[in-house]
This record gives sequence, structure tokens and C-alpha cells, in this order.
Amino acid sequence: MAELTTRTTPPEHEHPHSPDSQNSPGPRFHRAWAVAVAAGAAIVTAGAFTTVPGLLVTPLHESYAWDRGQIALAASVNMVLFGLTAPFAAALMDRVGIRRVVVGALLLVTAGALLTSVMAQPWQLTAYWGVLIGLGSGCLTMTFAASITSSWFERRRGLVTGVLSSSSHLGQLLFLPLLARGVDRHGWRPPVVTLAFVALAVAALVLLLLRDHPADVGTKPYGAEEFVPKPPPASGAAQRALKVLFDAARTGPFWVLAGMFVICGASTNGIMWSNWAPAAHDHGMRATAAASLLSLIGVFSSLGAVFSGWLTDRFDPSRLLSAYFAVRALTLLALPMVFSSTVTPTMIAFVVVYGLVDVATVPPVIALIDRVYGEDGPIVFGWVNSAHQLGAGASAFLGATARDLFGAYDVVWTGLSVVCLAASLLAVAVRGPRGVRRVAAQ
Repeated sequence: MAELTTRTTPPEHEHPHSPDSQNSPGPRFHRAWAVAVAAGAAIVTAGAFTTVPGLLVTPLHESYAWDRGQIALAASVNMVLFGLTAPFAAALMDRVGIRRVVVGALLLVTAGALLTSVMAQPWQLTAYWGVLIGLGSGCLTMTFAASITSSWFERRRGLVTGVLSSSSHLGQLLFLPLLARGVDRHGWRPPVVTLAFVALAVAALVLLLLRDHPADVGTKPYGAEEFVPKPPPASGAAQRALKVLFDAARTGPFWVLAGMFVICGASTNGIMWSNWAPAAHDHGMRATAAASLLSLIGVFSSLGAVFSGWLTDRFDPSRLLSAYFAVRALTLLALPMVFSSTVTPTMIAFVVVYGLVDVATVPPVIALIDRVYGEDGPIVFGWVNSAHQLGAGASAFLGATARDLFGAYDVVWTGLSVVCLAASLLAVAVRGPRGVRRVAAQ
């Protein structure tokens, strides 16, 4: 195993970038793990915000008589911006630094939540929760996780990617049951304000622990044999993000992965975060029970993402993707048959199996993109993740609209099952990690 050394303050006669400063022994704890903790906390917070719209649908509908479609529109705008912001955020991190972007994003999320608590019109929900929180949380996506792992980890990259990818769903585990209970007892405003202050506290944690690159603290990436100098700031963040998109769009793997991620977003957070609670309500299930089940999905999503990261370090990512989508198709097809007013063993079985493959798609997709696109991988993944969020936004809005038209969600679950089966077949067209050629990094 590679030597794990770090030094936060090199001696004055040694330059922190010099090889000699890396040879003396130091504490075995590597600074990369502290950075990962701070990044995980930021992603957990963003994940908590993404689940709230589902809890607000019924209270806002009853309090203001707003249509479900109007409320779902804010969730859709949030999800679309959540995805579209990611590649530009990744490029901006290369220009001004990861820490500055993350702190700014958390402050934007805080402002959006506080403004939402004093809104009175549907357009304000779209502007505050949809736009402000969508932009802020869009900087704290799995693209951010990819940037952290590519800079700070040489070894255990797949595992750390899985852990950080699961952090978004860990936000459900930590906050969703508490938020649901708060909505039931105190109304929807106090939980929203509470989340705003949580985001503010995490911004302080990020300032304390997060650093842009190992060279900032005079250490090597975790598991690296040699010191890696910090790359110079990239110029033209928006221009670079667009250039990477245009280059990637000329390659087949980009379109295959983007297409799969459209389906992935539609069949996971798109439908679940904004429509799970209303669907459970249709079956007579209490909001707290529905939130607890969604939280439990988050638990198994976290476990599934970590296990998927471990598998991705060892097996062909394209085969893993095919298996994950096939299992997801079967669970969604079975959902109308197991939904009930109470928590039953079959409902728990659905939650466990669906949860395990919920975020499991992320580590193999990041691995494939890293091998094909090299240093541009985080930005390419940002664009692929944008496709994920476009699918999520469409699913959030269309799912609620279908409920208004058909009076039930059964047609939604069946349709999503069919497209997941298509994604399972599409995944085999993506080449695995061996023999994949890098086309963007030179």
C-alpha cells in the first residue's frame, strides 16, 4: 500500500511543491479524507433540499389551492437547473477553485430557502426554490464529487466516488423523516427555514476543511507515488464547458450514456422526490410513513452506491449498468401491485431492491467517462448528468400531470419500467474499461 503522508505546513526551507518535501514521514491520516468529509456534508445538504418539494405538494395545494402542476413546475425547474449548472460549475471550479464555488452555492441555497418561507405566489416558488436552489444545489452534484476524487484520490477512487454519490441520498436519511414530522406538526415553513440554517453551517465547515488540491497543503493525492503540482487556473470557464460539450458530442459513448441517464433521472429522483408522497397519499398512506419509506430508499441507495463503487473497481461498468437498469425495470413494474395504505413486507422488499440500484449507476458511468475523456471527464460527466436532470425534470412534471389526467400513478410506473428495460439493452453498447480509448485528453 502506498505511503499515506501529509504535512499541512512545510518547513520554510522547503517549497511545498518540491519532491524533497514529500519524502519525510508524517501522520498516517491523509488530508484527502477530511476533504471528502467536507464534500460529503455539502452533497448531503443539497440532497436534503431536493426531497422537500414532495413534502410541499399537499400542504401548498391545501393552503393556497395551487394546482399540483404549478407546484411540480418549481420542482421541474429545480431539477433541470440542477443538471445544467453542473458542467459550468465544474469548469468554474477549475478557474476560481472548488472551495469558493461550494461556499457560494451553499449561500445561494440558503437565500433561496429563506425567500421561499415568505412567498405568497406560485411564481415565487418557481423563482426561489426552482431557480435559486436549483442553481446552488447544481454546483453540489455528482460532478462535484468527480472533481474531488480526480484531484485528491489516486487509489480507492471508485469507492470514494460511490460514497460521495450516495451522500445525496444520505440527506434523505438524515432529514426527510424529520422534515415530514415538522410539516405535519408545525406546517411547511419551519422545516424550510431549518434547512436554510443547516446550509449556512455546512458552508462554515467547508471553509474550514475543504481545499482545492493536495498541493495546497503540500501533500500527494491519496495513493499517489509522486507529488502532483496544482494545475494553473483554467481560463474561460463557460467557454471550456461548451468546448468540452462540442468535442464530446462528436463521440458515440457520450450520446449512449446521456440517453441512459435521461432514463435514469426520469425513473429515480424525477418521479420519487416530487411524486412519491402524493402517490402514497393516493393509497391512504400517512405522510410520515411515506417519508420514512423514501428515507429508507435513501439508506439502501447509499449502500448500493458504495457497493457499486467497489464493483466498478473490479468489473466491466457496462455490464453493471445493464444489470442495474434491468432490476430497476422489474421493481417499478411491481410497484402498483405492492403499494398500500400501510407498510407491508412486500413494500419493504420494493424499497430495499429499488434503493440498492437507485444511485448504483453513477460509479460505472463516471468510470467509463473517465476512461474515454480523461482530464475532461468531470465536465463531460456534468453534461451527461444534465441529461439525467432533464429526464428528472420532465418526469416530475409529467408524472404529476398524468396523475391529474388519469387519477392514479399506475400508468407512470409502468411507462418508466418499459424505458428502464430499454436502457438495460442500451447499456451493453457501451464499451467496458478495458480497451476504451481516451478521445478528449491529450
